[in-house]
Amino acid sequence: MSLGRDRLVELLHQMWRIRYFEREVIRVYQRGLVRASTHTYVGEEAIAVGACAALRSDDWITSTHRGHGHIIARGAELEPMMAEILGRANGTCKGKGGSMHIADLELGILGANGIVGGSLGIAAGAAFTSQLLGDGRVTLAFFGDGGLHQGIFHESASLAGLWKLPVIFLCENNRFAEFTRAEIVLPIPFAQLHERARAYGLEGVSVDGNDVFAVHDVVAAARERAASGEGATLIVAHSYRLEGHNIGDPETYRTKEEVAEARANDPIPRFAARLIEEGVLDEDEAARIEQEERKRAAEAVQYAMSSPEPDLQELLSDVYV
Repeated sequence: MSLGRDRLVELLHQMWRIRYFEREVIRVYQRGLVRASTHTYVGEEAIAVGACAALRSDDWITSTHRGHGHIIARGAELEPMMAEILGRANGTCKGKGGSMHIADLELGILGANGIVGGSLGIAAGAAFTSQLLGDGRVTLAFFGDGGLHQGIFHESASLAGLWKLPVIFLCENNRFAEFTRAEIVLPIPFAQLHERARAYGLEGVSVDGNDVFAVHDVVAAARERAASGEGATLIVAHSYRLEGHNIGDPETYRTKEEVAEARANDPIPRFAARLIEEGVLDEDEAARIEQEERKRAAEAVQYAMSSPEPDLQELLSDVYV
């Protein structure tokens, strides 16, 4: 509880903010208002919120195709994000990036990425820039368990270890790479995944990704290590993806009973219960926070729906060839 009451309450706000934003994204997608595939972050909120709470305000992050949670946790406003997902002119990226490519350089968000593991090289490059400039920044790269099998992970981790780059590789093991169970393609148990770090000279840590406090603490330690010149860290945060790979996924690869069991370990009620138990807030306050964020997400949809479509003149602006 060393974060202080106000910060802890804000973390609960952020977790519900992500959850209800994603619920609204599902609704607008099902209404046919989204022009591209969309992947939600439901069930993994503790990772993004705990990790971003441990970063400095000018640190950088890179994200994934499942990146709404990371971006909200970093401080992005819901209204332009929803407008971006709906392809509207006043979206975060003028409606040109959509769900999988939201970026906001002013917040240190170097972009989400539709390529599995695609942000790892960007993160290593950003960290190299910080090292050259000596600006004290650290870059955190979110990526999924499927990204552990991509060549870009090995290349980025190797360079980070060789040059002791100020970067944190945060693997979100949500148990599924698209429709494939992680344990089917992993040659070692989940509990040993972080040990891959040793092959590259990195620090390796495993953490309960449904525990905000645990995630915060390991990221804070990794950030301190990176900023002091001791090098990079691979963190493997274990969680569970409560929704399908994308909206409309038939989820034939898992049972309803399995998902129901995972929901019993939902990180948001778990965090709220901990705050109530510790006397940080009471049940009425916790319920009020949830309702505030539900309303806020609904208002973001109204904002996006009332936002204009991009002008055709914008088609070739911001495009580099």
